Amino acid sequence: MPAPDPIAEAHRQWSARWPEHADHMAAVTSVMRAQQLLLSRIEAVLKPYGLTFAAYEALRLLAFARSGTLPMGKMGTRLMVHPASVTNVIGRLEGRGLVGRAPSPDDRRVVLATITPAGRELAEEATAALNASGFGIAELPAEGAAAIRAALHPVRRVTGDVED
Repeated sequence: MPAPDPIAEAHRQWSARWPEHADHMAAVTSVMRAQQLLLSRIEAVLKPYGLTFAAYEALRLLAFARSGTLPMGKMGTRLMVHPASVTNVIGRLEGRGLVGRAPSPDDRRVVLATITPAGRELAEEATAALNASGFGIAELPAEGAAAIRAALHPVRRVTGDVED
């Protein structure tokens, strides 16, 4: 028998004290818990490749780039992370020979990250594993995954992440 749902219990407690906020609290808490669960599953798939999800995303982004090279500032924007996080991830990937880093020949203030052949190969292998795992939710039909994406779009919109 599964354990009682702590989010349902929190919702019950909130409903008794702040009923006008209970659904919002439970929605946010549910999203945060789902994020924890999914990240755990994805990181388990990536562990044999020596990658975190952040490192995988950086490799995949570089692999998608036509030239295999992107400015690190642009990577931070596309990955939606702080520039320091990009620097950290790229530094670890560079240490493994998966990425190279160099100043831009056009603007020495810009640092370019370039995926190496070994990085491209690892990105492809890890992508195949993530695809095979259904990104941690293979048990969920594609329609369910599409419904989640659609349900979260208004949250992203009201928080200023995307426009309609």
